[in-house]
Amino acid sequence: MDHRGGRSVPSDRTLVRDDTAGGTAVTTADHISSTGAAEVLRLEAIDFMRQGRRILSGIDLTVRAGEHWALIGANGAGKSTVLSLCGAVEHPSRGAVHVLGHQLGRVDVRELRALIGHVNPRHPLASPLTAREVVLTGATGTVEKVPRWEPDAEVRARADHLLEVLGLADLASSSWLTMSQGERGRALIARALLPGPALLLLDEPSTGLDVAAREQFLQTLDDLHRTQPALATVLVTHHLEELPGSTTHAALLREGQLQAAGPASEVLTTAEITECFAYPIEIERREGRWLARAGARVPV
Repeated sequence: MDHRGGRSVPSDRTLVRDDTAGGTAVTTADHISSTGAAEVLRLEAIDFMRQGRRILSGIDLTVRAGEHWALIGANGAGKSTVLSLCGAVEHPSRGAVHVLGHQLGRVDVRELRALIGHVNPRHPLASPLTAREVVLTGATGTVEKVPRWEPDAEVRARADHLLEVLGLADLASSSWLTMSQGERGRALIARALLPGPALLLLDEPSTGLDVAAREQFLQTLDDLHRTQPALATVLVTHHLEELPGSTTHAALLREGQLQAAGPASEVLTTAEITECFAYPIEIERREGRWLARAGARVPV
């Protein structure tokens, strides 16, 4: 992800492959830079207004294949709005959103969404679908099962493979209503990955998890980043302890504007986080993970 309009740090470059998602063939050949990297997502000069109130202003971001981004900011900073634009859920008031070269507003939005996996811990499912059935709804992009729709053998096999990869094979027939929050979180990752997206969006995925479940979930993300090297991810949080160690980049959002963006080691610092949250916070990285605690306050 590159950032213009604030402190910017050059992104790492990662080779990419072609992807096929949701039956729509998408080639990245035209979006590969001279360095060999491919754009997965680009937000260009984005402004967003809601009911006359400016929520975002001048957002410029580029996500490339294989990058794993953290989008961080205080409550009300605009993080969820940025994620909704990335996921083709909202349209900008000004500017352009591009997903693998497809511009939001100039292509069938269903095609764009087929390229994007979205993990929302507040998934509104209320019926007793099994874990396998929940994963299979990733093929239809719906919360509930589509009446009279049946997956073919290839889709069923992929769903079972993802359940196994994410440690849920023994729970494939378990009801969603009886699954723990951690188990649900992993099922939602499998659901999001079923169509083979190029981009995975995670909206505060550790919400509601206890410490053990959170650590297991973050290990799942680390494993995913290692086993799917071309996948790009964007994770929204305001808790640095909820970032997987495989996070490569970070963007700080403050009052609807990007404060800084670039490699995580250069953005997730005491000075930057203190400015982002307007409060003294000391940042430490230990064994690949980030820790945050209140810093010394300067007497007024």
